[in-house]
Amino acid sequence: MRSNKELVKALCQSGVLKTPRIIEAFESIDRRHFVPSDLAHEAYVDAPLPIGDGQTISQPWTVAFMLELLQPNPGDKVLDIGSGSGWTTALLAQIVGEKGTVLGLERQSKLVSYGAENLQKLSITNAQIQNATDVLGAPGEKFDAILVSASASEIPEVLFDQLGIAAHLVIPVQHAIYLFEKTTVDEIRHERYDGFVFVPLVY
Repeated sequence: MRSNKELVKALCQSGVLKTPRIIEAFESIDRRHFVPSDLAHEAYVDAPLPIGDGQTISQPWTVAFMLELLQPNPGDKVLDIGSGSGWTTALLAQIVGEKGTVLGLERQSKLVSYGAENLQKLSITNAQIQNATDVLGAPGEKFDAILVSASASEIPEVLFDQLGIAAHLVIPVQHAIYLFEKTTVDEIRHERYDGFVFVPLVY
């Protein structure tokens, strides 16, 4: 694929992209802006690409799949853990719109700077990327949606406390992607989708 338009068309034709506001985000946020310049010619390949420090920008199909599970809405407050070069953060910022906010967290300092620069280049003002701490997520805050783009070794229940009621968490755990929904203060429902590979989640 040679353009963002072709990539989005292919994702729609595969059936993975289907929600209008998520499709519009993929159309507006070109992946080319979030890959190293020497890999710009591969920006529209449906595969993960290295972005430095042993990290990758995820495969477009997988990102589309996870965002369709997450279903962020305009005005939502979203947490993006493992923001990498900022592509998922930018997509989320586009989806939630001016009344929404996105906080990206990244452990690699070089990628924090790189991701923040990428957001700035695209004049994205409703999202920011910060250094992740040794505690997973942003304890004490509540989010409408949490996206995690690295694989946890076990289900990190600490994130359940950071979900508002009816909020969604999408996270890889080992080789599966889980969708969690907090239906009440004490009740979490989940769905599991097997067959994925991610870099490990470290915290």
